[in-house]
Amino acid sequence: MGKIAVVQESPVFLDREKTIELAIDRVETAAKGGARLVVFPEAFISGYPAWIWRLRPGSDWGLSEDLHTRLLGSSVNLRAGDLDSLCQAARRHKVTIVCGLNERDDELSQATLYNTVVVIGDDGTILNRHRKLMPTNPERMVWGFGDGSGLNVVDTPVGKIGTLLCWENYMPLARYALYSQGVQLYVAPTYDCGDAWIGTMQHIAREGRCWVISCGVALTREDIPSSFPEREVIYPDSEDWINAGDSTVIMPGGKIVAGPMREKKGILFAEVDAKSAVNAKRALDVAGHYSRPDIFTLSIDRQRQKPVVFK
Repeated sequence: MGKIAVVQESPVFLDREKTIELAIDRVETAAKGGARLVVFPEAFISGYPAWIWRLRPGSDWGLSEDLHTRLLGSSVNLRAGDLDSLCQAARRHKVTIVCGLNERDDELSQATLYNTVVVIGDDGTILNRHRKLMPTNPERMVWGFGDGSGLNVVDTPVGKIGTLLCWENYMPLARYALYSQGVQLYVAPTYDCGDAWIGTMQHIAREGRCWVISCGVALTREDIPSSFPEREVIYPDSEDWINAGDSTVIMPGGKIVAGPMREKKGILFAEVDAKSAVNAKRALDVAGHYSRPDIFTLSIDRQRQKPVVFK
């Protein structure tokens, strides 16, 4: 058994340094509470661009460009060491961290953003970086497409961890990629929420016979800074909660053991037993004895995709 902590907090919107400071503070709190795994929401550093669902594509070009510039400026460059202090916190408190972030590419164009989730080991090293394979609808105006290089399940002291972001969890083959690697703790940082989303998470727990940890974005109007352009138009005074969160922990088979944390901020704690995900596959193992490789096979390309190769 091991305790996990799901952090349902809003970031310091569009401020990388202060958001990372907030994350480090919550890691310390979670560690003091006995957690061995700490999970943050989708695009936590430094904010999910929720405005994309309210602006008019093409018509609000100037405002979209302004907001994108701010998002780019508050994004994370992994190779430049922007995440070093959070990695040090993982090592200092001996916890594994899963964190969503806006990642800025620095290898090629140095201008593309990715919706990324990283797994940081308790030694402070980044064990995996997964970029969202398919940004959803208007998200494609913000983030580039990820590739298969991050479709990995990694060993940690709390169990085998795999991650998919938000509506990637509706992609059966992406899920199967994690099932086939023996995922025990299936972590789903997300902007989605509500009963339908929770039902999807329960289905994944039944299908994959794994623990499912859904960490939702909690965002209120008060979290939007006064400097946000056209704040009163995009987020009127009559609105309180922009996104409800609904972080939930589900055991193999689909039973909810913690949450959903709806329209609240804080840390959701739960006890998980990674080994029970192995035992749960006795009756159903979709990537093992319940598969039919004579009929169905899945081929996954894990190569980093690049538009240019220098020789």
